[in-house]
Amino acid sequence: MNTEPPIPPPPDNVCPPVRPPMPAGGEPLFWGMKFNLFNMMMYFACFAWFVVPVAGVILPIVMWATNKDRDASGMIDRHGKNILNFVISMAIYGVAVVILAVASFGILGFVLGPAWAVYGIVVIIKGAVAANEGQYWPIPYCIRFFT
Repeated sequence: MNTEPPIPPPPDNVCPPVRPPMPAGGEPLFWGMKFNLFNMMMYFACFAWFVVPVAGVILPIVMWATNKDRDASGMIDRHGKNILNFVISMAIYGVAVVILAVASFGILGFVLGPAWAVYGIVVIIKGAVAANEGQYWPIPYCIRFFT
């Protein structure tokens, strides 16, 4: 016969809050980076497309999804949704450029293709600079799927 007292069950629905690791400076880290740097790197992660196809879509989404709930200010969530809207919009615009290029026998492709690429690069850099300064910059000409 067991004479030990029973172990009480854990309280229902009680989970300790998830807190980012705190460095010596007191600012939480996100993937080992400070807040503004992490937001900036979410934008620059879109350039991963040049190294590994589709990585420019998956990496920013993973960065956003793993940290959006850890940020009390909601800025990671706003930047992540902004980047996701941008990536989806650029895919739609890219399909439109290809269709217009084919329909015009390549003539519009020589104009719209480079314009589409330059727009994408400039917007990523502009968003990254704003994020590094702690600001939110809504990307122009971007379809808002997620708000």
